[in-house]
Amino acid sequence: MLSISEYRHILRIAGKDIEGSKKIIIALSQIRGLGYNLSQVILQSLNINPNMRIGFLSEKEVSDIEGAIKNPSLMGIPNWYLNRRKDNETGSDKHLITSDLDFTISNDIEREKTVYSWRGYRHMFGLRVRGQCTRTTGRKGGAVGVKKVVMRPTGGAGAPGSEAKDAGAATPAAESGSPESGAKGSAPKSSENKE
Repeated sequence: MLSISEYRHILRIAGKDIEGSKKIIIALSQIRGLGYNLSQVILQSLNINPNMRIGFLSEKEVSDIEGAIKNPSLMGIPNWYLNRRKDNETGSDKHLITSDLDFTISNDIEREKTVYSWRGYRHMFGLRVRGQCTRTTGRKGGAVGVKKVVMRPTGGAGAPGSEAKDAGAATPAAESGSPESGAKGSAPKSSENKE
């Protein structure tokens, strides 16, 4: 532990700048890939007080913390605490942090898309991957379904100018005088009606 004169306001651990005024356990849990529980286990294995301010850590303690973060299994942390067990490429158990974690996750998603697995299809179309119900939730994007139609006047009985259309349509039929036009509405005559 350092004295007040040796206090550091900004500390760099595992590629992340951390304010020196924060508690160690809170500061470590801000690193992507490290949670509160794993930070607590690392600090307990190194015998560092988790409630101490991180600005008071010595260089040796900082390097010990970085070594424990890079390879937690060497510190006696069980394999089920690690976030990358049985890696596809190497088959080993490891713990990924910061940009390595983001890069590995994006590679896994791209691999599933290229082999056209079911999870890959769901990722491609932006749907839920882990079996959630999607009937009512997760409706992002444009509306799909019934399209709203704008009502326009069609020239019915109450529409302006409908009298002129009706009069123009009735005139040619009346002038033709053909028997077909007159028999449109009447029923065909049968032999029973003739008698």
